[in-house]
Amino acid sequence: MTAAQPNPDIIICDDKESLYHEAATRFADLASKAISDHGRFMVALSGGSTPKALFELLSTDAWRDRVDWSKTHLFWGDERFVPKDHADSNYRMANEALISKVDIPEGNVHRIETEAGTAEEVATNYERTLRTVFGLGEGDVPRFDLIHLGLGDDGHTASMFPGTTAMHEAERLVVAVWVEKFKTNRVTCTPVVLNNAAEVEFLVGGASKRDVVPQVIRGEYEPDRLPSQTVRPTDGVLRWLLDKDAAAGL
Repeated sequence: MTAAQPNPDIIICDDKESLYHEAATRFADLASKAISDHGRFMVALSGGSTPKALFELLSTDAWRDRVDWSKTHLFWGDERFVPKDHADSNYRMANEALISKVDIPEGNVHRIETEAGTAEEVATNYERTLRTVFGLGEGDVPRFDLIHLGLGDDGHTASMFPGTTAMHEAERLVVAVWVEKFKTNRVTCTPVVLNNAAEVEFLVGGASKRDVVPQVIRGEYEPDRLPSQTVRPTDGVLRWLLDKDAAAGL
């Protein structure tokens, strides 16, 4: 049996509030380190209720000034193929919870522009955005300082779902996927990007995740059933931030 995710750093928090505080502390600390080391903090955000609570915390008076937003660049690990003002948009959620409440330059916010064509065209455009902002040459891969990921009850992460092939992509940085269970397109960064990050953090809370968490972390490697298992940084930290309910099965 092959370990699904070798040697992840697992941090179990007492409750969701502790989870949000731990994630905010790490966000601020990583931002400070990245800016000190190379002048900017490159972070990819995720959607979902746990990230939303984290963003709301980071936008409060107690936390807002702990991050140098002028040197922070925000990206997204995936996006629903909906307009930017749609209720399901990951960008809209982050904008309402965080971006509109902090002093971040407009040019530092690199959303997935879903209005720019078909899902395939949007994916190609976002790959171009990554290459441009990171200053990449042909064949180079962006190295994010931090990538936030969530975990679905079905084992998906970003928009790599069971029944899709995005988790097996070995060349493209960003791809379009058809998610049959939702009858919709999505756009997602691939393991090529996720596994080149300096740090990847899964933020997972709630009892609904207690069964899938141990399967992903400790179970046999079955990426077609559990796409999140493909997240295995090659030269970076893999960290799971869990509350006690989500970690109950470990």
